Amino acid sequence: MGFRFDLFIVLIAILSVPVLSDLILSKVERRIDLTSQVVRITSTLKVENSGNDPVSEVLLAFPEHQEKNLAYLTASFREGKGKGKGSTSSLPVEVVRPQGMPPALVFYSVSLPKGLGKGESLTLDVLVVFTHSLKPFPKEITQADFQLVVFQDSGHYLSPYEVKFQSLSVKLPDARIESYTRLENTKTVGSEIKYGPYENHPPFSYSPIVVHFEQNQPFAVAEQLVREIEISHWGNVQVTEHYKLIHAGAQSKGEFSRLDYQARPHVRGASAFRHLVAKLPPRAHSVYFRDDIGNISTSHLWGDLKKTELEIEPRYPMFGGWRTSFFIGYGLPLQDFLFESGGKRFLNITFGCPMNEVVIDNLIVKVVLPEGSRDISVSAPFAVKQWQETKLSHLDIVGRPVAVLEKTNVVPEHNQHFQVYYKFNNISLLREPLMLISGFFFLFVTCIVFMHVDMSISKSSASYVMKLLWEEIQAAIQQVHDIISRCLSIHDKLEASLRDLSRTGDVQACKAARKASDGQLKELSKELRPLLAFLQSSPQAAQILPKVEELVAKERELQEKLMLKHTTVADSYEKKSGGKEIENRIASQQQKIVALRQEVDDLLDYIDEI
Repeated sequence: MGFRFDLFIVLIAILSVPVLSDLILSKVERRIDLTSQVVRITSTLKVENSGNDPVSEVLLAFPEHQEKNLAYLTASFREGKGKGKGSTSSLPVEVVRPQGMPPALVFYSVSLPKGLGKGESLTLDVLVVFTHSLKPFPKEITQADFQLVVFQDSGHYLSPYEVKFQSLSVKLPDARIESYTRLENTKTVGSEIKYGPYENHPPFSYSPIVVHFEQNQPFAVAEQLVREIEISHWGNVQVTEHYKLIHAGAQSKGEFSRLDYQARPHVRGASAFRHLVAKLPPRAHSVYFRDDIGNISTSHLWGDLKKTELEIEPRYPMFGGWRTSFFIGYGLPLQDFLFESGGKRFLNITFGCPMNEVVIDNLIVKVVLPEGSRDISVSAPFAVKQWQETKLSHLDIVGRPVAVLEKTNVVPEHNQHFQVYYKFNNISLLREPLMLISGFFFLFVTCIVFMHVDMSISKSSASYVMKLLWEEIQAAIQQVHDIISRCLSIHDKLEASLRDLSRTGDVQACKAARKASDGQLKELSKELRPLLAFLQSSPQAAQILPKVEELVAKERELQEKLMLKHTTVADSYEKKSGGKEIENRIASQQQKIVALRQEVDDLLDYIDEI
């Protein structure tokens, strides 16, 4: 397995490491907490100077494969003998590269507040937090399986100094242990494995231990968390947190049965987690929990004067390898988080995630300051990558400055307060109200001017004259269209009189109908003459005039053909001609009449479109 290869590399690497003999560790007590997905190792080191020269630093050694998962390291000291002596103070810690050390070991230097003289001693409390150090084994499980993980470390404290006395305790979630490495003086007490005590171990002693145990606590990992904190000097701090979450435990295999999960969630889903709890600041308000689909109603909020807690439940239970994304938002009272000192304002708010169960692979915190802020600086209790950008929002002119902080491998211990300092002129607060007032003022003035100013085109202008002339042309064309339509109606009456003739044989009635129609058509022809003369005299009608003239000509030709047909039929009836004979006489005329009628109808449609 991979972890056994890592242990082998460490053992080979420390064989030829030089000894730093000025210091000795007279007593080492280590406590490893494996009750969650985060590994916390608390070490109490009693350090004594056995050399002649004062010592100003203490080195802490970590195997390289372990150090890459190191998320948090802090050291504090108690001066004097015994656990109750002296006060506790944090010490600066930094990575160092001592001469002659192999690359498989990584060293951190703890700087002492003053040189430790010959024969003097102090007690160091060291807290180390690791992420992704619990490896699922097996890597894939079914819905009904419990999750088993493997942890590896050294039963003896790995240090460049001689260790006189040491002990180790490993705290597990419960007493269900698959296997563990047994060294001398090893015993189990409930859910705890105890190693030691061990005495007089040389520098760089390393004794591999592996613990294989059941761990069903939530392995909730935020692959990315973006926190946006927007400050409004009108009394509110708005916080929005965007999560991309994954269950980083053993991968789920096989089918998922919601029925089994609902019936026995602690058996048919022991390794899954259903909800998370976000501990929000007191007096948080306007809290919401949403995802890309919309609002998620499976959440519960309660709080008091000291805290506000939001229990969120994703749309489905989270099994190994499953992912989800969502965002939560809430408002905070400005006076609880924004203060003023030395002519500058500063925001004092927590850095990390409000959910203690979540490990964050990449955390980005964006502090959006009011427009007009300047001289921006950030003070954080640990190293972060930071830069500035600009965000444009409503009523902004140049945009709002944004202080961006980024950190990887974030654990609950990073949820400490940080400060963003900036300068801001109170007059800038009036910018947005004045913009709104000015905007509405100019809107109302524009409306007043629009209502009282004559916006019509002048009657003496050329465009107005052209507009009137074109309207007259359109009216004339419409009148021509109406007259031709009336002519066609008279044509239809002539056709109807021929049908009556064939039915009744009354020739006189048919001639009378033709005479009346002829008179009406002559009257309509008189009405057309002035309209055509007007169109012919108007240059603006030059494009449509040919079509109008063609329409009139075709109608006249149709009128002539129809009158000829009518006369032929009436005369044939007077001569007592047969039906077949009459049809033969008018056959050619009828074809021309149908063709002409179609042409007239097409020209009317064309004029209608214009």
